Amino acid sequence: MPAERRLYVGPSLRRLRRDLGLTQADMAADLDVSASYIALLERNHRPLSAEVLLRLAQTYKLDMAALTRQGANDDAARLQAVLKDPMFADIDLPSLETADVTTNFPGITEALLRLYTAYREEQLALADRGVAADAPGVGASEASDPVAESRRFLEARRNSFPTLDDAAERLAQAVAAHDGFTPYFKARHNLRVRRLPPEVMVGSTRRLDHHRREILLSDELDNASQTFQLALQLAYLELGADVDAVVAQASFATDSGERLTRRALASYAAAAILMPYTAFARAVEARRYDVEALGRQFGASFEQVAHRLTTLQKPGQERVPFFFIRVDEAGNISKRLDGAGFPFARHGGGCPLWTVHQAFRTPRQLVTQWLELPDGQRFFSIARTVTAGGGGYGKPKVERAIALGCAAEHAGRLIYTQGQSADAQVATPIGVTCRLCHRTECTARSAPPIGRSILPDDIRRTSAPFGFSDS
Repeated sequence: MPAERRLYVGPSLRRLRRDLGLTQADMAADLDVSASYIALLERNHRPLSAEVLLRLAQTYKLDMAALTRQGANDDAARLQAVLKDPMFADIDLPSLETADVTTNFPGITEALLRLYTAYREEQLALADRGVAADAPGVGASEASDPVAESRRFLEARRNSFPTLDDAAERLAQAVAAHDGFTPYFKARHNLRVRRLPPEVMVGSTRRLDHHRREILLSDELDNASQTFQLALQLAYLELGADVDAVVAQASFATDSGERLTRRALASYAAAAILMPYTAFARAVEARRYDVEALGRQFGASFEQVAHRLTTLQKPGQERVPFFFIRVDEAGNISKRLDGAGFPFARHGGGCPLWTVHQAFRTPRQLVTQWLELPDGQRFFSIARTVTAGGGGYGKPKVERAIALGCAAEHAGRLIYTQGQSADAQVATPIGVTCRLCHRTECTARSAPPIGRSILPDDIRRTSAPFGFSDS
């Protein structure tokens, strides 16, 4: 006959007593036991007997199952998540031992969780200080960085602005009723659209000439870019008040940060005019998020569609949440949007093992990749290069790479994973950035992680660029 399983509910009992406003003596009197016995129960020095459990349920009108489940299980899950950090990879930590710690030593568990939280926060702070120290002459904090300020504004709202989507959708219907932008500008604003050579545009891609009542576009732009510029000009003309209302939701430390945010919101509205929310959300499901097919349907570029996919979080009409990043060949990030909870590096480059950095080897070809972060989070991403500039022989071009991704649990909805099972895929282990990644055997590492002691180089033990002590 199996031995009866002992029941320890110390943290739950303590929480219950405090919620009821009782002392240990008060609870002991209610249950007809000694105050010392209550103290032993709360410290998990004694198991809870069936008789006392029944008294608790009857006296305080409790659900016995809820009392026995809460607390320890939550703490065990939290501790297990912490112990997945690669910093502990060389320590054998069976899940049963983790459960024993949380059950029998709840105070120690809480102390460890608080300490780890403080450690992670300090890691980020050290990384920030390290970057500032490495950049001579940089004295301003991130709070006064206009690019970071604008990114924070967009990320806090998951790059989703339903009021702009609604206003843009109404405007798109009005444009369609006039058979396009050119007749709409003429009828609504008495503006003519002209396409001019670059020597006339003097470096501009779009200009509004109020005197001649003309919208001027560079004829070096491709069709998708010309259409986007017309939509952007229309957003500035008719959706200014809607953009103002969104910007008013926050205060900005710098004028440049506010201007960058206004530009980002105007571009958001332009994309929403070209790809109205309702029609676009319906199309993405029908085409299973095929970026190139969606581009042909809406007359948009690969980058425009990928950017628009990050915005589909309108309440009640949510689609797959995506993150988006655009980098150049040197690894500089020129655009970053997060609607999927991806932990982008706040400073410096990303992980070199991510294929977004390798896409330049196969220009214009789409590459896919399963990713796994040090904490066990899994993502799926697609990457491809895009070209800016050009438009004529000898004209300078800029090649950049774009990555679009989502959490692994959503990847099955994408055409790129057809016939694949997320659980069966081998994921590439990547980090957020080298200074915060504790994958000690990584051969692509460019810098040691904060807080790890480096071994002397008397003997090279591995092919990794750094060797680390176990402590």
